[in-house]
Amino acid sequence: MSAGRSVPSKRSLPLTLLPAGLTVADVDFSKTDGLVPGVVQHARTGQVLMVGFLDEQALITTLEDGLATFYSRSRGGQWTKGETSGNTLAVTAVEVDCDRDTLLIHALPAGPTCHTGDQTCFGGEAMPGSFVHELDGVVASRKAELPEGSYTTSLFTGELRRIAQKVGEEGVETALASVAQDDDALLGESADLIYHLLVLLHARGLTLADVEQVLRARHT
Repeated sequence: MSAGRSVPSKRSLPLTLLPAGLTVADVDFSKTDGLVPGVVQHARTGQVLMVGFLDEQALITTLEDGLATFYSRSRGGQWTKGETSGNTLAVTAVEVDCDRDTLLIHALPAGPTCHTGDQTCFGGEAMPGSFVHELDGVVASRKAELPEGSYTTSLFTGELRRIAQKVGEEGVETALASVAQDDDALLGESADLIYHLLVLLHARGLTLADVEQVLRARHT
């Protein structure tokens, strides 16, 4: 690893290695000469960010440092994503597939994942709904950091009643726009409503994921 990279020796976030109590030894590294593919997926949006190969040591390092680490076939050695650029992938969970020879790595990116500067190595537009999850994360960070001059900070430092009032106002404006204004106005009001609703959820200690869980339960 790069000596200039500042990373904690132990993770502060919980990390799930594999389900059902499995260990590194339960991953089958024998099928492809000691390497298994690792698909990196954004932990909030579900968007696929990149694919790399891991040997056993790369997986161990990933778990110890909490940063996605791979085996470079061209370099012939281990490398941690972002060790020079700073665009690391903070791992939140790792899962193995049913054949035990492919890993799914859930991670939060610190900047663009691709060396080209794109958010993912696959280019293209973000998957539908992914930016709402990204915004949910931004709102969470605003609540934690309360940066000066931020409108979101002013909402969090005010009364909950005021945030609820804003959600109500934006809801009414969205409904009115749907019957009395054009599509651009409706989209604009809808965006305002979603943003203020996210702020309200976080003010109550909830997240977009909690809403999704309710929707999923209703669907099933």
